[in-house]
Parts: sequence; structure tokens; C-alpha cells
Amino acid sequence: MKKKNYLLAVCISGLCSLQEGHAQPKQLEGFSPVSSQRQIELEQKFDQLLQSRSIGANIKELSAEPHHLGSPGGKRVAESILKKFKEYGWDAKIETYHVLFPTPKTRVLELTEPTRFSATLKELAVPEDATSGQEGQLPTYVAWSADGDVTGDLVYVNFGLPEDYKQLEQLNIDVKGKIVIARYGHSWRGIKPKVAYEHGAIGCIIYSDPNEDGYFQGDEYPKGAFKNEYTVQRGSVMDMVVYPGDPLTPGAGSTEKAKRLSREEAITILKIPVLPISYHDALPLLSALTGPVAPQKWRGALPITYKVGGNGNAKVHLKTEFNWDIVPAYDVIAKIKGSEFPDEWIIRGNHHDAWVNGAADPISGQASLLEEAKAIGQLVKSGYKPKRTLVYAAWDGEEQSLLGSTEWAEDHQNELNQKAVAYINTDGNSRGFLGAEGSHAFESFVTEIAKDVKDPQTGSSVFERRQAAEAVRAATPKLKKEALSKDDYSLGALGTGSDYSAFLQHLGIPTLSFGFGGEGSGGEYHSIYDSYDNFVRFKDPGFIYGVALSQVVGRSVLRLASADVLPFDFRILQKTVSNYLQEVTRLTDQLREENVIENQLVAAKSYQLAADPQKTFIAPKEKEVVPALDFSNLEIALDSLQKSANTLYELQEKLDVVSDKKKEKLNTALFQSEKQLLIPNGLPRRPWYKHAIYAPGFYTGYGVKTLPGIREAIEEGHWQEAREQITIVAEAVNRLNVALNSAIQIARNIQ
Repeated sequence: MKKKNYLLAVCISGLCSLQEGHAQPKQLEGFSPVSSQRQIELEQKFDQLLQSRSIGANIKELSAEPHHLGSPGGKRVAESILKKFKEYGWDAKIETYHVLFPTPKTRVLELTEPTRFSATLKELAVPEDATSGQEGQLPTYVAWSADGDVTGDLVYVNFGLPEDYKQLEQLNIDVKGKIVIARYGHSWRGIKPKVAYEHGAIGCIIYSDPNEDGYFQGDEYPKGAFKNEYTVQRGSVMDMVVYPGDPLTPGAGSTEKAKRLSREEAITILKIPVLPISYHDALPLLSALTGPVAPQKWRGALPITYKVGGNGNAKVHLKTEFNWDIVPAYDVIAKIKGSEFPDEWIIRGNHHDAWVNGAADPISGQASLLEEAKAIGQLVKSGYKPKRTLVYAAWDGEEQSLLGSTEWAEDHQNELNQKAVAYINTDGNSRGFLGAEGSHAFESFVTEIAKDVKDPQTGSSVFERRQAAEAVRAATPKLKKEALSKDDYSLGALGTGSDYSAFLQHLGIPTLSFGFGGEGSGGEYHSIYDSYDNFVRFKDPGFIYGVALSQVVGRSVLRLASADVLPFDFRILQKTVSNYLQEVTRLTDQLREENVIENQLVAAKSYQLAADPQKTFIAPKEKEVVPALDFSNLEIALDSLQKSANTLYELQEKLDVVSDKKKEKLNTALFQSEKQLLIPNGLPRRPWYKHAIYAPGFYTGYGVKTLPGIREAIEEGHWQEAREQITIVAEAVNRLNVALNSAIQIARNIQ
């Protein structure tokens, strides 16, 4: 809502004290003029209650010991968070799920030919980091590798992505029956062994090259923030682009008596052994490789000539064996009941489990969440009553592939389908620029908040600072000018990698994810060096961005909890989806043109003539002709959606002085609308993911694919599937249009 009825509303409330020439008080999206002023005053009180020293104290306490899923430390952290919620005045409890979690029993990696070398597979404690030598640390490994004992030729596969295997094919190198070594970067780690297995590899090694994170980027830890030679990135390699959560209970909460698949039936558990290693351990392996010199873009920063191998000169032995245990996952759930609409929930989450101590990931975000909860609790004690119910959650098992949040969402899905207005997520946090992603009907809402919160280093708004960075970094003068002239915060689209997936992509709940970063980055991620000592030196020394995160997320929670009309702007969603449609249309045309040209080159034997005759080279094969695709039904659906979104927005602006009770039915219609974008049967080959607009890419992992059913069918050359997906998405958009038309009728009836 805007300011059309400002004077009328103020006079009705008996506050006709404005004189001509005075500035009108600010009006917030979704609030009447009078309630805007109350909300602004509430947020000022909220800000005054936030304390950086309190955030710092919680980071120090909750990262004081290793606290991974299923560990004694993990239980202690959950119990500490529970105690804090109760002290803050929240109604809190722990909900326990029972999830599969593999921990390492055997890890062996050795070079057997042409020389012998045994990998250390260990990070070294450093004196400058007090917790780096603690007992109870998980060893360096990745969860959801298969048990395996394999020996084979070693092949370097760059980042291990599908396009890298196409390059190997041209070099006449096959990884079938071999062990691959890939470097971290350019995709989520789980994609690398997945693609390796699809190409017949029997094992996968993943290492961190100093080119991406190490001495090539800056001083090594502890002198600087970047990876030292022994640092290893732990993580999950579950195939969670198929489904996240407990692999044995897809689609259902993993309660104690839940029906479970066998491990052999669980398709998200990998089929080959996988190990992550440091660049200290990678150097002898890569040095042993012979054969073709790696393409220029494949070369890292180690002091060697990077070669591809695969010719039998370098052999490695890889063995992994795991304890496949069912362990408890402790989700801490805290609530403050809404005074007017208790069955409308604003859900806020951040995970509490870590691979080791996890000061940055996730405790920095968890500490901001707790600071919000403390401040809200104090406001409630002083008389504040949120209209809607607040649900604050500290999730367990996120690191192993979103176990705690997914199981809770699946377990409570019927209730969430009825009550969840929005889910707001954070994870790690550090010094820098605001990042915000999520449901695009929230874009105006986020813009307003970003303009209200001050950047703690510069004093500008976090919106202005982000806008300036985008303009400076833009590649062309035209893009720089466009960035400077933007008046809205452009929300990113969500893929996966944190606890929002089940809420957005499985249940269709409108979702936001926030975090600051870009200036506190370093090499501690998922290592023993993600510690309090590291955090206060390199991530957010004064915890000031912890406060900024609480201010951004706290405003989101408080405004959604008390909005007169929920601030959904479906005009922006429509515009965004239309832009995505233009992208896939251009993609189709581009592929068609590229394939025509490629086939001309193949037919003319241009590749053979251009290749060095003294080097092995296999020319690419002729590509399939890209057929015409008809997008007209989706275009028509989006045109209709544009009309209904515009009409609904105009009506929302006129509802300033209508009572909240009369608007309850409208608000329900608004927050239920995005669920119409769910596809009943889900995406092809991964039905758990149901959102027609947002999903993680099948070969990008964390990275999002928008209009995923259409886009991936085009990228993979599944033309009949692409046609079917165009129709399916058009039907989803039409369902959303019907929902908005129902909301329009409700709005007209309550004016």
C-alpha cells in the first residue's frame, strides 16, 4: 500500500495534526499510515535492543567445541539454544528426528605408481587458533560417499563438470574404470563425483587448488585468511538435487518409527568412494601425472605442469569405509503466539550444527537469530503483541544435506500448507554487502528494508552500498549506468544449499534468504579453522554485521508479523518469470545457431585441419538439429497474469482504512497464492522438487535453474520433454492467475 488515503486515515484516527508543508511520515509496504508509525517506532526500539557484544558472546560460546550432527557437542549446543529461547520468553522445545549419518571408519589414499606416497588426510593445529587441536573433530571426509576399496589409473578432470568430460573426449581420454581427481569450484562438490560416476569412474578425489583458495589469493592461515596447504573442505556429496533430507525417508519426516528405505534403495547415496584432500596431499598425485598437458583453463597455481594423465603411468589406491548410523537430529523450535491470527506463521530459521566448530558457518547466523529472538522477547515483555505467530527454528543436520529442516517440514507439511505465510533463512554471515534471494513477489518488500538499514562501516544504507558495488563491478558503461539508476533491490533466485529448500521448492511457501559477505571471505570453510579466533580476525571483528543481519531479518519478521495487508507484489513475480521465459527462448535460438555452425565445421573437417597433427585429438561429432519450440501458451498465461497482478496491486493500495479482520481472508489468499506454482508430479527425474520457477540445477547443485523443467530439457536436448514442460509451466502460471483473481474478488468485496 502507498499513501493515497493518508490524510483520510490519519483524520479517522483522530490524528489530524499535520500542517501543510510538513513532511508526511513514512508509510511502509503493507501498512496503513497510522500502523506504519507504530511499526517504525517498534523497529527503533528493536534496534536499540540489539547488542554486538551479545552476538559475539554467543558466537564464542556456541563454537567453543566441535558440534556436528549426532555428537555430544551438538546436543549441548541445541540445549543451550533451547535454554536461551526460554530465557527470552519464547515457548520453546526440541523436536527430535532420527536420521542416517555416515562417519568415517577407514580412509586411505595412496599413490602406488610410479612412486609411493600416502596422503596425510589431516589438518594441522596452529598455535594462533585455540580450538584447532580439539578432541572430537570429524576427520577430513565427505558424507554420503560409498564404502569402497579401489585401485586405478588417475585422471585429472579439472572441475569435474560435464563440459570437462567433453574436453577429455576430444583428447581421447576415457575415465571408465579409473579414479578421477577434480578441484573444488565452479559447482557444488556433489556434482563432481556424480558426473564422474556417470562416465564410469570408480573413485573420486576432490582437492582445493591454491588458485581458487590459497597462497595465490592471499596469505595462508594463520597469517592470512586463505587456505594453508593442509586445509580440507569437508561437506556433503549426497545427490540432493534429486531430494535433500534423510535419504531413507524421502517425502516423509524421519520420526523414530518412520518407514525407511534400505541404503541400497536410497538413490541419493553415491555409488563410488570419494575423499576430499588438501593441496599438500594433491601435489604429489598431480605431479605424477603424464600424458597431455592440461588445457590452459584447467591449470591451477601449484608449482607443476598440469597434465591430464589417464595413460596408466600414475595409479592410486582409494579406500573408504563408514559407520552408517541412525543418529538424533535436534531441531529447536520456539514460538510466540499471534494475538490476532495465531494460525498464520512467520517462520525464521538458521542451522546450529557444524562440520567442526563452525563459528562462521553456521554460528554467525545463529547468533544473529538469537539476538533477534532476545530483542523480540523483550518487546513482548514490554507490551508488544505480534498479530501473527512467530516460529523461530535452530535446525540440526543442515551440513549433511538439510536433514533437520527437511524432516521437520515434511513431518509438519499439512500444518505448514495451511499456516505458513513465509519462511526466512540465514546461514553464515560476515563483513561486506547484503545478499538477498527468494520469492520475487517480495522484491519491493526487501527493497524497502534494504533502504532502511544502515551499513555499519560506511553509514550509507545497505541498499546504496550494494548498488554502488554492482555499478563499480559492472562490465560495460551501459551496465554501470543501469546499476546506478536502479531503484529496486534485485532479488536473486534460490537454488539450494541451505535450509530453505523444503519450504520453497517442496511446499511452495514464499521464502527469503539473507546474509552479508564479500569482504570477510577466506579459506576456513568446513575446516577445523572455522573458529572463533579466525572469525574475530577475518570475518566480522566487531560483530557489527551480525547486528546488521539482525536488523534486516528482524524487520522482515516484524513487518510480516504485523502487516495490515501482506506485502506481496505479484507484478514483480510476473515480470521476473517473463524475463526467464525470454532467457530460455534466447537459449533455444542460440543453441540452434551454434549447432548449425558446429555441424558445418564437422562436415568441412575443420577441427582435424586446425588440430596439431602431432597431438592426439578426436573431432567432435555432429550435433542434433534444434527444433522450433512453441512458447505461445506460456506467453499468453504470463500476459493474463500481468493483468491480474496489476489489478490486485491497485486494490491492495486502497485498503488502508479497512479493519484487519476484514482483510484476513485476503491475506490468506495472498500467502497461499505461490503454492499454485507447484507442479503436482514434480520435475522430471526428481519429483520431490515441485516449484515450476525455482530449483537447483541437476548439474549445478547449489546454483539455481529458473524455469528448471523447460531450461534443463533444452540444455540436455530433450525436445519432447521441453514441449511438455512448457505446457506444465503454463498451467502453473494459469493456476496462479486464478488464485490472484480470487484475491481480487475478495479485495473488491471488503472495500
